[in-house]
Amino acid sequence: MTKLNDMDIATARDGLNKGDFSAAELAEAYIQAMQAGRDLNAYITETPEVALERARESDERRAKGDHLGAMEGIPIAMKDLFCTEGVLTTAGSHILDGFTPAYESTVSANLRSAGAVMLGKANLDEFAMGSANITSYYGPVKNPWGLKVGKDLVPGGSSGGSAAAVSGGLAMAATGTDTGGSIRQPASFCGIVGLKPTYGRCSRWGVVAFASSLDQAGPMTQTVRDAAIMLGAMAGFDPKDSTSAPIETPDFEAAITGDVKGKTIGIPKEYRMDGMDPEIQAMWDQGIEWLKAAGCNVKDVSLPHTKYALPTYYIVAPAEASANLARYDGVRYGLRVPGDSLDDMYMNTRGEGFGDEVQRRILIGTYALSSGYYDAYYIKAQKVRTLISNDFKTAFEDVDAILTPTAPSAAFGIGENQDDPVAMYLNDVFTVPTSLAGLPGISVPTGLSSGGLPLGLQLIGRAFGEGELLNIASALETAAAFNHKPGQEG
Repeated sequence: MTKLNDMDIATARDGLNKGDFSAAELAEAYIQAMQAGRDLNAYITETPEVALERARESDERRAKGDHLGAMEGIPIAMKDLFCTEGVLTTAGSHILDGFTPAYESTVSANLRSAGAVMLGKANLDEFAMGSANITSYYGPVKNPWGLKVGKDLVPGGSSGGSAAAVSGGLAMAATGTDTGGSIRQPASFCGIVGLKPTYGRCSRWGVVAFASSLDQAGPMTQTVRDAAIMLGAMAGFDPKDSTSAPIETPDFEAAITGDVKGKTIGIPKEYRMDGMDPEIQAMWDQGIEWLKAAGCNVKDVSLPHTKYALPTYYIVAPAEASANLARYDGVRYGLRVPGDSLDDMYMNTRGEGFGDEVQRRILIGTYALSSGYYDAYYIKAQKVRTLISNDFKTAFEDVDAILTPTAPSAAFGIGENQDDPVAMYLNDVFTVPTSLAGLPGISVPTGLSSGGLPLGLQLIGRAFGEGELLNIASALETAAAFNHKPGQEG
């Protein structure tokens, strides 16, 4: 039989239903894997007791014949940006030292109601700010694929701990959050599937905020089908979140039929950039051929404002972060560094509590919002954001999905580009436009680089069109037949 910590959700669901193993046995296998894999630093807080308790409860429900949830008995990692009742929640930051919420985020509550078993809280870039998972107060996360090439590689960010846990067999699936690419880019670097849903599909309530008009929770899984199963358990209208969409959650798994004949796939000419890595270009061209062979039509589309997406994002997101992170002052919760006055205490706490990257973004955002610069930067960026969104609306009049690379490179070494923030920000060049438009995007692993590292392709869909997006992604996944694991040769 397949090792218990080497199955996807759909396979494990079948095994649990047939009684091949119990949820407690499954949880125990992952707890052992988690302990053996601590060198990856994928988790900030492990919760084996919580996992075993919830697994036993799942087994009891199954034994009684009670209603079973879509994620019944499935062991998952929870990105440490989701507030979890009674469990330390840090956002990867020193400033939230000792913060144990008295409440549960809506997404984690939905997953628990669906029967999911929480193994622990996954590491991340501090306050989700980063593309390499090197800004966490709790140290960098290592990409499991580094074992294959003999050097420590970044897993991508900010959901690097979640991606490393799934890729390395330390969780069957994981939650991530995506503000400018923080689910899709680490999924590409780690050879897994990462889905950013439409903005408003999953509640933001109880998720530590970075940029409120961009943040969106989503699943990080081994397969496209698993992403569909997990998204169905995570999503749903939440009256506690004013940006939550009041629409029904469809059966995403049922939408995966494998039939994509007659679908039209857009190829944006603006994403073919000067100096693009030839391997990324070749992977993209291969993806186009695979979708053609599956019966899709391919059409060139134009997204003319793409070149403005990164500068727009790096005004809007830091501005919102500046406002959101003002609440961390040492008064109510988390770290407090004493001072001679209240102002000194504020400054001491924030100076010691926030890392360099978070401080950099707060300063950028505060500057963009300051008197005399608000109109020139923030308001202009919002106008350009609307133009970027309109580009996609125009494109989707003629196509059903858009195919692009996920990231401009394969995973790079820990420490590379670390002193060049702009080089780091360029990691999100293909994912940021989708985020600014609030659209769903999914990264699917499609091949290996010449160095033996995973490469992913991104599919972008219409707003709230995750079902169709998942179906097309499944066709791409089938054609790519990516079955490589970090520990394997070839």
